[in-house]
Amino acid sequence: MTNHARVIAKNAAIVAGATLASRILGFLRDLVTAFALGAGPLADAFFVAFRLPNLLRRLFGEGSLTMAFVPVYTRTREDSGDAEAHAMARSLMVWVLLVLGVITTVAMLGAGPLVHVIAPGFADDPALLELTADLTRICFPYILFVAGMALCMGLLNASGRFLAPSLAPCALNVCLITAALIGVWAGWSVPHCLAVGVLVAGAAQLALQQPSMAAAGFTWTGPWSMRHPGVGRTARLMLPTVFGAAVYQINIVIGTMLASLLAAGSISYLYYADRLVQFPLGVFGVAVSTAALPSLSALAARGDMDDFRATLNASIKLTLFISLPAAAGLMALAEPIVALLFQRGAFAAEAVSATAWALVAYGAGLPAFALVRPLVSAYYALQDTKAPVRIGVVSLVVYVASGVGLMQVMDHVGLALATTLSSWVNAVLLLVGLRAKFGPGWATFQRQALLYTAQSAAMGLAALATLSLGRWAVALIPLWAVAYAALSLATGVPEARLVLDALRRRLRRKQG
Repeated sequence: MTNHARVIAKNAAIVAGATLASRILGFLRDLVTAFALGAGPLADAFFVAFRLPNLLRRLFGEGSLTMAFVPVYTRTREDSGDAEAHAMARSLMVWVLLVLGVITTVAMLGAGPLVHVIAPGFADDPALLELTADLTRICFPYILFVAGMALCMGLLNASGRFLAPSLAPCALNVCLITAALIGVWAGWSVPHCLAVGVLVAGAAQLALQQPSMAAAGFTWTGPWSMRHPGVGRTARLMLPTVFGAAVYQINIVIGTMLASLLAAGSISYLYYADRLVQFPLGVFGVAVSTAALPSLSALAARGDMDDFRATLNASIKLTLFISLPAAAGLMALAEPIVALLFQRGAFAAEAVSATAWALVAYGAGLPAFALVRPLVSAYYALQDTKAPVRIGVVSLVVYVASGVGLMQVMDHVGLALATTLSSWVNAVLLLVGLRAKFGPGWATFQRQALLYTAQSAAMGLAALATLSLGRWAVALIPLWAVAYAALSLATGVPEARLVLDALRRRLRRKQG
């Protein structure tokens, strides 16, 4: 096991812990927002207003900007030293604020027509349209803060610092919870309070990074240039990643359109099932890819391709070690999990069954969803952002074709299965592309993958046998997790020891 693998496991544990806290706070935020805002036109106005800067965040923010910035920053630091790399970061920040500042100004001035395009149904209610436009003017500058935060995230990750960037989403959730409760307590307009909360959250997320930036030796005062070559290289890498993010958003839109052609409730079944799959994916899948990118970028910058391949294999093994049992557990216990979390009020037994089957279909794709992230990170570390986009387009075509066919016989479950199928195609094509770069012998994870699959299947079958317990079967999930970990340690799985050591270090640090 390489030292880089240990570093990735340690940093992944940090990211996973912070992400878990953010997901829990996000669930609490949803509860408080529902309590304060309900599900009527006021809620619709806020969600539409917040969706606009959020869309830009997904296209230009933490995903695209961070993943394009880290390899260029790392290469600049390797070739020219920290001072030049810091100058490149300052130069890029100037360009980011300039471009997004223009977009934000145009959006605020044209908020009315913009809302009319995004939510044409609001045109029948002028008051609702005006409220949404007003909220949009307040929310939109959020993108300036979050783009700055994304750049800070890239610099800190490249410097081996992961805690502060991973905690940033917690600031958003805390600010929105506070804003909603203040609006209710003071009797103010809750949508306006939430919109201001979004803006405050953006500033808080950016401010949260500054102590870590200073500790990493970075200061915003210093040399910069509008013509810094690193800015151009980042922009060239970023354009394909933006298009890749757009493909993902198109996938979501098409999925919603197809689901809208099915029976009422189909969109909701898919939404709730996806939320459950996103929990382990967001906590663990994102953690490994976030931790892997700086290490892979540094190795690529030094031309150390032997260590690069070893580190990538270690990232894949760690991803499979975590995602395969998570998939088995979700598929085996889909119905009791859905019933425990959602079966109340209007969410009847029929909805539980429909959502559970969608969860089974999504669960089969969880390892592929998780694998795609470190594989794409490897391409970005090699400064190849075009291949993942081409493969993403192929996956989109596979999704549409299989979705249209499967929904004819399996309804909404067919659409979930199409997502799984297209994700496996994505993962396999990414692996084939790396084989073309490194040669046929680069992958060394196959034996471990078979072992993890066998262990996960055994755990899943054991969990399946407890379905007669109903919702109480969910209480046994920690038991199955411990059993899987114990079996992995007994069979000498290196990833089990790696994760255990990382968790022990974190616990000792907290106790100390």
